[in-house]
Order: sequence, then C-alpha cells, then structure tokens
Amino acid sequence: MDVRRCKCQRCGMNIAAPIGAQTIICPRCQFVTQLQPPRHNGFANNNMRPEFPAYPARPRRMNPNVNNNFKPQQFNRPMSPQINNIRPPPVHGRKRAVLCGINYRGHAKSLKGSINDALSMRYFLVEKLGFPIASVIVLTEDEKDPYKYPTKANIRSALRWLVHGCRSGDSLVFHYSGHGARVRDRDGDEIDGHDESLCPVDYETEGRILDDEINSTIVRPLPPGAILHGIIDTCFSGTFLDLPFLCRINRAGYFKWEDHRMRAYKGTSGGTAFSISACDDHQNSGDTTAFTGVPMGALTYSFIQTLEQETKLTYGRLIMSMQNKIQETQKALGLNGANETQEPQLSSSEPFDIHSKLVAI
Repeated sequence: MDVRRCKCQRCGMNIAAPIGAQTIICPRCQFVTQLQPPRHNGFANNNMRPEFPAYPARPRRMNPNVNNNFKPQQFNRPMSPQINNIRPPPVHGRKRAVLCGINYRGHAKSLKGSINDALSMRYFLVEKLGFPIASVIVLTEDEKDPYKYPTKANIRSALRWLVHGCRSGDSLVFHYSGHGARVRDRDGDEIDGHDESLCPVDYETEGRILDDEINSTIVRPLPPGAILHGIIDTCFSGTFLDLPFLCRINRAGYFKWEDHRMRAYKGTSGGTAFSISACDDHQNSGDTTAFTGVPMGALTYSFIQTLEQETKLTYGRLIMSMQNKIQETQKALGLNGANETQEPQLSSSEPFDIHSKLVAI
C-alpha cells in the first residue's frame, strides 16, 4: 500500500498515512490529524499548522505588584463552542474530563496544592468512577506536553474539546484549582455587578477567562441527556460557571434557589449542568496540609472524601458534609474569623430538590 509521511499535529510524531486518507489517528497521543492533499510531485506536505493553538513562551516571572484590573477586551472575546475540522477519536468515550491545576511558581502569591488537586481528581475519576485515562486531559505546570501547559490558549482549547461532539448520555467533568478573581461586570448580567474569572498561568500577559466565556463554551452547548459537573476549587467561585440558579442551604438542611437569570440566557441546550464550588462569590478558598500532610485544596479533598466514604448521597448531603469537613478543619487550625469563612456552594442549570437526588458522574 502506498503511503506518505506526515506529522501528528499535537505531539509531532511521524506517521505513515495511506495515500488519499483525509485523517490519521496518532498511535502515541490518539489525536486526529487532518491531512492536506499531497503535492503534485508526490511528496507529503509536512508543514501543517496545528488546529490547537501554538504553544506560547513560558510566562515571565509574575510581578506581585501588577494591576489586576485588566481591560475587558483582553479576555471578553466571543468563543466558538466547536473545534473546527477536528473529530475527537472514539477513545474519548462517553465520559471525559478536563482537569486544570496551577501553582503559579515564582509568583509572590503562588499556591502549593493545585497540582496535587488535579492529580488527585484524575486518580479518583479513573480508578473510582471508571473514566478512561485517555478521556481525561490534565493541564498543569508539570506536564511535558506543551499543549497541556495551563496557558489561556490551552485551557480554551481543552474546554472546547470537552464538549465537542457531546451527545445524550455523556458525562463531562471540568475541575479547576488555582487562582480566581472578580472583575467588574461590563454587560449587566451579574446580580452582584461582578464577573468571576479563571487565572491561567499566563494571565498577566494574556488576561483571564471570564465566567461568561466558560458558560458559553461548556454549558450552552450541552444537548438533552448530557450532564456536566464543574468542581471549582478557587476563590470567589460561587457562580463560576455562571449557571442560572444558585442554591442557598443552611446548617439544618433547609434550602432555596436564587434566580440569577438576568439579560443573557445562561442555561444549556437541553442538558443539565451542576457546579460545586469552594466558596461564595465574596469568599476566599484555601489549600492546606491539615487533611493529608501534603498541600491540597479544601474543596477538592472534601469532595473526593465525601464521595468515597458516604453512601446514598444527595447533592444536599454532599454540600453539607463538605461544609462540615472544612469547618472542622478551620476550627482545628484556629481560623474562625469572618475572613477565613469558606462555604462550598451548589449551582445548577435548573432548580431541583437537593435532598432527593445525586446524578452519577
């Protein structure tokens, strides 16, 4: 069989492709490469540009005195929910996840537990919940693959990958551990006047990713029968996915849903989205060694532990158990002031009885 040489657009591996083939799956990373027609002289064109964004230079050492009031045009650009001309290979399956952990090494406000959070979540999803390892994309500063370094461009691409080709019965997970920030709401769709945002490793030069963009990328495209769970371990994260309804629950288990619908539609295309976040929009979250002796985010640890240890969980029981674990740890550490309060939150694309169900991840 006649073949021509080409390169994987993700990892650069040389692949032998049959003449006339339009796509080829990389045996190393399982990425689908779109092949260009061969030149008239019969030689393959190996200068194909990757559909994934080019890997930018590693971010400069961050300035702790930087002005964090970014101009909106830096990050409030419209996003396409599709990856053009790319079909995810079948190995991605019906369960897939994007896990992002950023420690911001070299920054004055660096973190210690975010990468541990992402790795712990990967182990939990793969070993306990049956996610195929090839269906879990992890973005951290320790990744060797340049496309998995947690830059703004790479996080955007990973989020588009997560929902690409999604259909009924799919279970999607987006886990983020890192810095979050509040910025002024420019389009009038936030009750409190602030958008929440994700801080990529290169946020000082490339800007943040607003909750508006996260919503339009991974929430809006969800078709009927598809489920998305966001597990968000960062400060100011109560409405991080910008879902229409936020649940308020007290220690006795009584709850009510707050309607956060404003001017723009923030729901799905028929699917269901849940977000379990570390704290309210005005609160801080933290990582600590108090749980295991190694740094971990309080939200990530309490989430995994609750699902592993308790049976017959509902969303209400899950949130209350996580709140108790975090409050007990804070009390043991002597963190009882108002500034140290951290209360996990639940939001959803639609209101429901939180004491009656827990959708399987």
